[in-house]
Amino acid sequence: MERIETACARAHREPSSVKLLAVTKVFGPEAIIEAYAHGLREFGENYVQELERKAPAVAQLSDARFHLIGHLQSNKTKKAAQLFSSIDSVDAARLVARLDAEGKSLDAMIEVKLSHEESKSGAPAEEVPAIVDAIRGSRKLRLNGLMTVPPWSEDAEQSRPYFARLREIAAYHQIPQLSMGMSNDMEVAIEEGATWVRVGTALFGRRKKP
Repeated sequence: MERIETACARAHREPSSVKLLAVTKVFGPEAIIEAYAHGLREFGENYVQELERKAPAVAQLSDARFHLIGHLQSNKTKKAAQLFSSIDSVDAARLVARLDAEGKSLDAMIEVKLSHEESKSGAPAEEVPAIVDAIRGSRKLRLNGLMTVPPWSEDAEQSRPYFARLREIAAYHQIPQLSMGMSNDMEVAIEEGATWVRVGTALFGRRKKP
């Protein structure tokens, strides 16, 4: 995306240092297939059951990788391990144990809740060390990064403190990747060190409620 390249130039970063996660929740499998045809390979879904419905239609996209970016319920870990390549919303050590028990190699990110919004999921910052230890001590999970969702605002600058805080937590734990920034605030996220931006609206337009 041109916006990523422009933001990287302003932040004196290589565009290749920021990966695009195409958020396809609510959109049908045809959106994934079209995006794949345009070269995208990394896709984000919020719900296990939604990707389960789409899976037969996108099974031929052999090198497409799907990331779970929504909250994962403990009773859905088996199906999540089957469908996803990366669980970007790990928020508890007990979830790590359940995913590890599935025996499939998975990339993992810890979702960190840095706002006080009740609607937001994620682990409080003080619980991150225990989850880091759990993932690093697991057999099948590989800790790749941290993820956060700041409170939504029309003013992208309002997201900056949350992105900066996530970067500090990641640096302390020597975690290499940061998934932060969406269609409305990706430029600020890139300035603060994002290595993944999660983009739906800017790629596919406004989502229509099912």
